[in-house]
Amino acid sequence: MAKTRPRNPKIDALRHQGSLNAHPDRVRDPLFATADFFDARDLVQVKYEMVRRVRVDGHPVSRSAAAFGFSRPSLYQAQAALVRGGLAALVPKKPGPRRAHKLSNEVVDFLQRARSAEPSLRPPELARRVRERFGRTVHPRSVERALARREKKRS
Repeated sequence: MAKTRPRNPKIDALRHQGSLNAHPDRVRDPLFATADFFDARDLVQVKYEMVRRVRVDGHPVSRSAAAFGFSRPSLYQAQAALVRGGLAALVPKKPGPRRAHKLSNEVVDFLQRARSAEPSLRPPELARRVRERFGRTVHPRSVERALARREKKRS
């Protein structure tokens, strides 16, 4: 029987929050090598310390970025985020669109009108009509889900 490693609650929490550093091995700053407090797996802590090295300790940007496993543009982005939103702004955002960019309200209204006029229309045909009318390629399942969401809001 294979041994399973015990789960690390901190790593689980970092992963859940989206702030688990994918490359902790690239962090070569001496603080992270010697002290228990500093954790190279904590992406927010690594970025904060990288920016602090430049702003407070006066380290050169390129040297600091390299010591923390980042590029210079990443350091500048972290600096700007920290100024703009404080420590919380260093927590990575979820990737992907923030809203329905293909199936906007206008498109879903169009789909509802088409479905009302012809109730027998199936999602593949509706997706084809969206492509013809709006020039947007959408998956039939996305059409189906958008219409279901709209129905759910109504009721």
